[in-house]
Amino acid sequence: MNLTVVEFLFLVYFALMNVGYAIGLTTTVRELARSMRRHQTLRFDALLLGQTHKPISLLVPAYNEEATIEASVRSFLNLRYPQFEVIVVNDGSRDRTLDVLNATFDLHPAQMVVPLTIPTKPVRGTYRSAREDRLIVIDKDNGGKADSLNVAMQYARYPLFCALDADSLLDEEALLRVARRFADDDNLLVVGGTVRPLNGAVFHDGRIVDLHLPATAVERFQLVEYIRAFLVGRTTLSAYGLLLIISGAFGLFRRDVALQVGGYAHDTVGEDMELIVRLHRHAREQRRPYAITYVIDPICWTQVPDTWNLLRRQRDRWQRGLIEALWKHRRMFLNPRYGRIGMISMPYYVFFEALAPVIELTGYALAVGLVVTGKFSAPFVALFFLLAIAYGTLISFSAQSVEVFLRQRISRPGDRLRLLGFALLDNLGFRQWTLLIRFWATLTGPLRAGQWGKMERRRIDTGTPPTPPPDAGDSPRNPDPT
Repeated sequence: MNLTVVEFLFLVYFALMNVGYAIGLTTTVRELARSMRRHQTLRFDALLLGQTHKPISLLVPAYNEEATIEASVRSFLNLRYPQFEVIVVNDGSRDRTLDVLNATFDLHPAQMVVPLTIPTKPVRGTYRSAREDRLIVIDKDNGGKADSLNVAMQYARYPLFCALDADSLLDEEALLRVARRFADDDNLLVVGGTVRPLNGAVFHDGRIVDLHLPATAVERFQLVEYIRAFLVGRTTLSAYGLLLIISGAFGLFRRDVALQVGGYAHDTVGEDMELIVRLHRHAREQRRPYAITYVIDPICWTQVPDTWNLLRRQRDRWQRGLIEALWKHRRMFLNPRYGRIGMISMPYYVFFEALAPVIELTGYALAVGLVVTGKFSAPFVALFFLLAIAYGTLISFSAQSVEVFLRQRISRPGDRLRLLGFALLDNLGFRQWTLLIRFWATLTGPLRAGQWGKMERRRIDTGTPPTPPPDAGDSPRNPDPT
């Protein structure tokens, strides 16, 4: 086998990546077995009756979310948990987000004086619901997601807060199952749960009762991705204490520590990852014991993009956020002071996440170039195809098999077979397309720092009738003077 040094290095890269996949799959099976045993030995009703659960504030930043805000807030209020509040922050929305909240929950102005230690955009008004005493709505000038979360965090009353997206729904057991970890571990700073696409979900009375395969190819590819990313990727990194990302769609935090480090950063579109890296850094610099972890069983359902253009914008933003967070904390890279985070986790995220588009696309270009120019290196091309495509497909297939054991899953045999087909196609076109998007984001990211881009929401049909629009005079921003 005559390989050049460059060809050998590319093969080593893909071999290491796939060794990681294999370790991840083994770890996932082990952690899933543990999760299933916990379900068998500790039933949900027993958890609900426990006396050790800490109160939680649910923080929901909302910008132009009129299509989803009612369904999301209703789902949050219907959660089975002993004590919690829901704080929705209307971040200067230009649509009817605030009006929908008013019509649905009958908002009234409420004076709330809190100490503000983190600078934010001005708050226009604070409101409480006459129908739901656990609901608080804050109306403020537009400042972005991080700014909204910082406002909500400071208005929150409880020791734990859960950061949620306004287009998400929580499984009714999710909050209780993820919060239980804080009762078991005093050193725990953050716990993340599983995020899954709700596209294709069937609702009854506001709850997900069945899962169908989504209608479009772009949604089905994302379903494959989410299963692989959370069940294989996050599970493995968490098991070895290497996790740098807790999804912004569903994470439970200790409020005092988050405030101590300054809350969410405004200068990045990856504020969720950046805060996790900063918490790692702070705890290690303080030499305090801590844990940041992910658990399989709590599930958050979120809308995923249903068009290629929306998906392109999302992946572009994710890649820029990843690079911004890593660059901001570049001091930690290969720095022994930060232990396994600096020596293992940071290099992994740099080489196998942030730089993956550059390295992988260069490998593809090299393989194609060897064939086109006639300098065909059979060993390299064969091994490259095996490591870059075939093995990745096997991992996707295996992740689908693991997903069968989750409490809520796609159960129809025909749907599962079609999903396996998309797991095959995932590595035969879709992955390469996303690599191109991420490659472009890597090149142009420094010119677009902090730019979110426009996203669109679809109304969530939860099986309950929508609330009729309010009259103009009913807006909480213009309360009836009488």
